[in-house]
Amino acid sequence: MSGPEHAAPGAAHRAGVVALLGRPNAGKSTLLNRLLGQKLAIVTAKPQTTRSRILGVLTLPGAQLLLLDTPGLHDASRPLNKALNAIAEEVADDCDVALLLVDPRAPWDAGHEALRQRLSRRRTPLLVVATKADLGAQASANAELAISAETGAGIGALLARLVALLPESPPHYDAETVTDRTVRFLAAEEIREAIFEELEEEVPYAIAVEIDSFDESRADGVRIRATLWVERDSQKGIVLGQGGRKIKAIGQRARLAIAKLLDAPAHLSLWVKVDPRWSKKPKRLQALGYF
Repeated sequence: MSGPEHAAPGAAHRAGVVALLGRPNAGKSTLLNRLLGQKLAIVTAKPQTTRSRILGVLTLPGAQLLLLDTPGLHDASRPLNKALNAIAEEVADDCDVALLLVDPRAPWDAGHEALRQRLSRRRTPLLVVATKADLGAQASANAELAISAETGAGIGALLARLVALLPESPPHYDAETVTDRTVRFLAAEEIREAIFEELEEEVPYAIAVEIDSFDESRADGVRIRATLWVERDSQKGIVLGQGGRKIKAIGQRARLAIAKLLDAPAHLSLWVKVDPRWSKKPKRLQALGYF
């Protein structure tokens, strides 16, 4: 057999950065997790869950793909949203291969075309892929492949195409590396996922998670203390919930996810604080891992 999982004898090794780009909810994080065979990026039904670039390292015989999940490109007005777009644009400008994911239920729009032209000017290899093939929607005429990250349909063909587009290069990471993100960052992401799952409407978008302490020295498991930053007192009340029920539900969901992530018992303490300008402070955003 030939293909990315079975490199031809004597073939040159290929490696490079593959940018996962697209609109919010196009399926970028779900695809990253499918390609890695494990959960790295958080996924929720709400759009614009991803707030930073997340590296996933996929090492195959003869190739290594540095997969960069990015925030969904969208119309931006708030400082945080502008920062998220800047992250995606920076990754697009610096990648070796651009993978533009398109939800077939949404039309090809001016944003997709602008990104395609930007990549064309930089002569970046581009592969346009329709996601969510399991939903049965008609793929865009601009898509070269149709895949389903949920079922795995088309993933083998996608990998073969990506490897063929990568430049010849030795590996950038050892074979055991899956990401360059710390477990503290990944734990904070699991808390954010729990927030998105437990809270309604716009409130999750106004919340940031900061890990205050991460103690792995105890024999009874990892002890984590985290602050949930909100912008208004009214949001603090929503996060806490009547009698503290909502913050308890968030903590329980996050604790289970973190324990699975760490493969160890996790003890989690959550605190809610108000900072009206957390999303407008570049240094705060940088400290939270958004750059």
